[in-house]
Amino acid sequence: MQTIHGIRAALGVAILTASLGAWAQASVTAAASASATSEATVAKSGPTSAKAMRQANRTLRRKVYAAFSKHKEIDAGNISVTARSGAIILNGTVAEASQIDTAGELAKDVPGVTSVTNRITLQRPLGQ
Repeated sequence: MQTIHGIRAALGVAILTASLGAWAQASVTAAASASATSEATVAKSGPTSAKAMRQANRTLRRKVYAAFSKHKEIDAGNISVTARSGAIILNGTVAEASQIDTAGELAKDVPGVTSVTNRITLQRPLGQ
């Protein structure tokens, strides 16, 4: 009886080891493919182009935050701004419903913004 349990345990370990090995090979292949794709993209656009794009996105994000700070009716403490090639995504919560539309309009008015996705929601008071 102990021999059967020992064989079952050894067989289980062998199956687990083979499964992990196959999974690791698939992960390495996918990682190598992704790495080759990103290297090809950087080679086409040049390393400074990607760096310049990140810098432009950061600058645009800061301009949107600056627009929020100029308007005291917007509490931007709970709003996050993501910028990608001129497209802005607003996430977070505000205390008043009117601030949702105001934040979206302010972001649209920033030079360089091509589109705004407004995902800001209304913050609910505790207990509701």
